[in-house]
Amino acid sequence: MKYLYILFSIFIIPFLVVATEKASVIKEMPVAEVLKKLGDKSITHQPNMGLKGVSAANGKKLFLEGISKSPNGKKLKKQSKHFVCTSCHNIVKEDPDLSISDPQARLEYAKEKGIPFLQGTTMYGAVNRTSFYNGDYYKKYGDLVDKARNDIREAIQLCAVECAQGRSLKHWEIESILAYLWTLELKMEDLNLSETDYQKITAAIDQETNKEQVVALLKSKYLQGSPATFIPPPADRKAGAANITGNPDNGQLIYDLSCKYCHENERYSFFKLDDSQLSLDHLNKHFSKYSRYSTYQVSRWGTSPIPGKKAYMPQYTKERMSVQQLEDLKAYVQQAASK
Repeated sequence: MKYLYILFSIFIIPFLVVATEKASVIKEMPVAEVLKKLGDKSITHQPNMGLKGVSAANGKKLFLEGISKSPNGKKLKKQSKHFVCTSCHNIVKEDPDLSISDPQARLEYAKEKGIPFLQGTTMYGAVNRTSFYNGDYYKKYGDLVDKARNDIREAIQLCAVECAQGRSLKHWEIESILAYLWTLELKMEDLNLSETDYQKITAAIDQETNKEQVVALLKSKYLQGSPATFIPPPADRKAGAANITGNPDNGQLIYDLSCKYCHENERYSFFKLDDSQLSLDHLNKHFSKYSRYSTYQVSRWGTSPIPGKKAYMPQYTKERMSVQQLEDLKAYVQQAASK
């Protein structure tokens, strides 16, 4: 027995310690780096850092403020007069489980983390995706989606010109934004992996076995692209969605984290909203109508840029705001307006 204990101490315990240490190192690594170690080659959009003017710092300034200077130090025209990237996109993790698109889980997570509930998917982890402008976005942007769907650079340019209603980005600006987005890449700790999963990953890297299976395991833990389904408002706008009862408490969360994010103090819109009775009465009066002041209308169809007023409202897809949540928002507005 004593002999077995000595053998265990000499051979097994050190092995377990080393395995645990290796798993700890893996946990702190970016997902893309681990996939590279596993031989995966699906992510090819690394920024061209050799191009003059390219830096993550320049990309961050463009992303957050819409401004930049040329490689020669000349101040350039603001990318858009109307929006910046964070008008529609978070830059932090916004889903508790990255493998599914669950708008209610996202809303609750947004409340917990103090982040807005927005139309566009977060740019956190964007570089880990392999497809963009998915699903029904071809209905909105047509052939422009063809180039953008599998090319992150084209997706960035499409967002700049069509979504932000701004000027085209220079090559070095696109590469700078891409460099900044790589600072927002997924980390292993984001993927809700179990200890058994980490052991499989470590073994696959060390032993050069089961790599394809482990790559598939990792990719099953986060979406490769954000789904997008355009849906209409309820057929009977006065009655609302069939067989759904709105929850005003949940609706207030949406009002606070979504509506007010863009409209309070006219942050991104000339249409001002706040917690005043005037705002809530106005929304209640128009909620079920067929106009640009109808919450049903603009939530599902958005508004379109028009000459002289290019600022517009993007719509919420089903994956970004559920049918239940829109009814919750209506219930809150009705309740608040009746006080």
